[in-house]
Amino acid sequence: MTNERGLPDVLRGLNGNAIETVEAWRSARRPEILELFRTHVYGRAPVGRPASLTFETVVTPGAMNGAVVRKQVDMRFEGPGGTGKIRLLLFIPSGQKGPVPVFLFINNREALTTDPDRRAAAAFWPAERIVARGYAAAAFDVEEADPDVDDGFKDGVHGIFDRYDGERPQDAWATIAAWAWAASRAMDYLETDADLDAGRVAVVGHSRGGKTALWAGALDERFALVVSNESGSTGAALSRGKRGETIQAINDQFPHWFNGNYKSFNGREDALPVDQHMLIAAIAPRYVYVASAVQDQWADPASEFASLVEAAPVYRLYGYNGLGESSFPAPESPLIGERMGYHLRSGVHDLTDYDWDRFMDFADAGALKRF
Repeated sequence: MTNERGLPDVLRGLNGNAIETVEAWRSARRPEILELFRTHVYGRAPVGRPASLTFETVVTPGAMNGAVVRKQVDMRFEGPGGTGKIRLLLFIPSGQKGPVPVFLFINNREALTTDPDRRAAAAFWPAERIVARGYAAAAFDVEEADPDVDDGFKDGVHGIFDRYDGERPQDAWATIAAWAWAASRAMDYLETDADLDAGRVAVVGHSRGGKTALWAGALDERFALVVSNESGSTGAALSRGKRGETIQAINDQFPHWFNGNYKSFNGREDALPVDQHMLIAAIAPRYVYVASAVQDQWADPASEFASLVEAAPVYRLYGYNGLGESSFPAPESPLIGERMGYHLRSGVHDLTDYDWDRFMDFADAGALKRF
């Protein structure tokens, strides 16, 4: 069933039944949507939290000239294929009363971006700016979970946990799903740290990291706020009618990001039983923020914004108006709605101080608000 725009109707099940209550959404339609995304797009992880998961923490008080306590947490695990480690870096504001909310960043650039000594501080992850606003800044590097290369899923967590009889299934998890899995393991740690408020955690990603943040946030309801910055194709942007990067283009260039079934929709967007507004809807009623850049036409800002609009019926089911009657905004004119936010920034595909400030403004206004 499709809506007036030709998109799959987010509030109508595969059996044709209309979804009219929160109970029906949670018990039937939401699980159905997540299963469709597992089957056709991101793949299904063979493991959740491993029984072997442990945390080894090194604490350094007085970092950033006394402004923070630095924690470096080695998240260790093992599976049939061996052992693995992902390092989580945290900067926690000094002198805070009670546990603090957290911005968890999925770093998809070089490891130097998350330099624990801050010799290479950059706007892409402005830890100093985040802690100055009263938030803990946390980050992990995606390469430690799964290197961003097409090697037949032999490395990273795939090599540790994949055990299939015969050929790898077409719905097996791929790289974006592996990174999302790592974000949930970071959340496992955050729940153990008394300095942090695990009920007020935002997961943030840019570009491929933004795709990851959306999938992680849809699956893991412990994230209070999900932030997608310029995630484009198979991220925030609708696939149907999208300009710039198409399903075929992303599958051709990055065949390891999504599962085998997704390749069957190259040039066949209208045949997909899902579209990306349904992924955003799966985050409801939690907070979601999407950001775009004027010159990033490959990601298609109009399609990213349209996904929020098309996800709004689920938010309204919960009693929240989303972005209301807002139309596509001018640059530097953020829209702050009920449980939804959006901005369009001048410039190119990047993650800047302006973007981070808007994410934190949105968090201050409700998502991670201090009570």
